[in-house]
Amino acid sequence: MFNRIPPVVKNLIIINVIMFVATFIIGDFMYEKLSLFCFQSPFFKPYQLLTHMFMHGGFFHIFFNMYTLFIFGSVLENVWGGKKFLFYYLVTGLGAALLHNLTIYIELNSLANSVDAGNFINLMAQAQINQILGTPTVGASGAIYGLLLAYAMLFPNNVMQLIFPPIALKAKWFVLIFGVIELLSGLSGAGSNIAHFAHLGGMIFGYFLIIYWKKNNRMYY
Repeated sequence: MFNRIPPVVKNLIIINVIMFVATFIIGDFMYEKLSLFCFQSPFFKPYQLLTHMFMHGGFFHIFFNMYTLFIFGSVLENVWGGKKFLFYYLVTGLGAALLHNLTIYIELNSLANSVDAGNFINLMAQAQINQILGTPTVGASGAIYGLLLAYAMLFPNNVMQLIFPPIALKAKWFVLIFGVIELLSGLSGAGSNIAHFAHLGGMIFGYFLIIYWKKNNRMYY
């Protein structure tokens, strides 16, 4: 079955697995150098915008991302071809990183304004700023959400069977629900260790890229 996976999807999976194994063996050095730190962090390097997409925080993180890449990425690569698929994958991954960093920029500015509000609030705000500056982001999830969005736009009425809850939904409703959940989670701060706006960024950049291709009759070539 592995030999039947389209080449770009196959190579993306291989690279991600190699990076995960290397991270498991080498440890913190990989996270310190290849994860994505926010633009204001002294640890930020421009190449991290790309490398963080091949880093993962644990087995289930990489497993579900690679499984989704295999399922939906294979369909999209067969439809678009390898070059267009890889371009879309990278654009949505980079778009996810940009939106995520924009939300961090806004949050840091808000915290900076709180620093002068009083001694106790000052200490709390400064501690949060330091935590944000030192916390990296990893994972291909932004690009993965971009793939889900693309599948729903190309095959909106295809029925997808969910495992939990065990219900069947058309792809367009499935992705819409996921998008709303990510938006509400991001605004509420639920699951603060999850980059909800990165997921939304992948979907937003994917949406506008597909709209551009449709408008210019470049969807399939």
